Amino acid sequence: MLQRIWLGFIFCAVFGALWQVLVNGQLDAFSDVMQAITSMASLSVEIALGLIGVLAFWMGIFAVAEKAALIDKVARVLSPLLRKIMPDIPAHHPALGSITMNISANVLGLDNAATPFGIKAMQDMQSLNPHKDTLSNSQIMFLVLNTSSVTLFPIAVFLYRGQQGAVHPTDVFIPILLATSASTLTGLLVTAWIQKVSLLNRTVLLYAAAVFALMASVILYFGQLAAEALAQQSSLVANCLLLTFIVLVLWTGFRKKLDTYSLFVEGAKEGFSLAVSLIPYLLAMLIAIGMLRASGVLEQAVMVIASGLQGVGIDARFVDALPNALMKPLSGSGARAMMIETMQHHGADSFAGRLASVLQGSTETTFYILAVYLGAVGIRHSRHAIACCLSADLAGVIAAISVSYWFFG
Repeated sequence: MLQRIWLGFIFCAVFGALWQVLVNGQLDAFSDVMQAITSMASLSVEIALGLIGVLAFWMGIFAVAEKAALIDKVARVLSPLLRKIMPDIPAHHPALGSITMNISANVLGLDNAATPFGIKAMQDMQSLNPHKDTLSNSQIMFLVLNTSSVTLFPIAVFLYRGQQGAVHPTDVFIPILLATSASTLTGLLVTAWIQKVSLLNRTVLLYAAAVFALMASVILYFGQLAAEALAQQSSLVANCLLLTFIVLVLWTGFRKKLDTYSLFVEGAKEGFSLAVSLIPYLLAMLIAIGMLRASGVLEQAVMVIASGLQGVGIDARFVDALPNALMKPLSGSGARAMMIETMQHHGADSFAGRLASVLQGSTETTFYILAVYLGAVGIRHSRHAIACCLSADLAGVIAAISVSYWFFG
């Protein structure tokens, strides 16, 4: 499946560039696509090198935490739920702890911490995988939860809206929370249905009730704060929790008379090697994405959709923000640039500007995450992972459009 998607991107990009030259007379189209290949090749190395320090640090912390038996304790928080939706992971397995840490980091908006936790989770689950080149059911469920994870504090979106002159930068907070929740719920339901995992049991329902109660509390409290206050308080809470975890790990290791320094260094070495090994996987996916964007295929797809909707009398205002939705699964930086450009062109408080903001906070960079996580464990066959992740993305996009019409008319 991943190979077909990858080849499809490349062939569509080549066809799009050929169309630009022969039909539209844009003789620079081939040059643009080749420039995209070069820039994406450089970007893949830059991303991997940028991850080295972060991965090395967190892999070192994880090495200490595992020896100190803290990961097992952390896993107990979500273990009952994870055992129900990932039944092939045994009780007290290290994967449960790393999955819990990854989900927690995503919820708090700590992207730099979420990636190392996610890679560690994939490695832990890979130890249970009987087919080392193919994703297991638990790995697919984890990827879906990761790419669609609810983010309680989309601070970057608020700050960009403030920079672009929005009167109330946080007015998209509740719409984002509703849209990203719809994405996660859809991804969970679709994946559970394909994998024949029953969600109608007491454990899952209790956790669902707790999540909805937490979301309601967050909406009631943080929804009333201004952008600056929200940024300060959410950053304080998130980073305080993370720093507390680091100190707790090192103190526990010291109390148990572990050689925390040596453990950290050994774990950091593994993180360094892992970051370098990601380069080929990032290179393959980013080049395909860059070619697709440079060829104009995405822009043409948006124009066709807009024309079709207007032809049948459907309100097509949302199409102005659709490039953001199409770009987000492919490139986080590309989607962010499109969101800013949409706000600059239409206005931060326009319908398109607000919708672009909601879309930015409601979906994830699916193909980037797949490239990194599959590359981390050397998996080539993704089975139904892409379809499930994209179904969650689609639900997030539809929900974002719907709630934007609801909230902003």
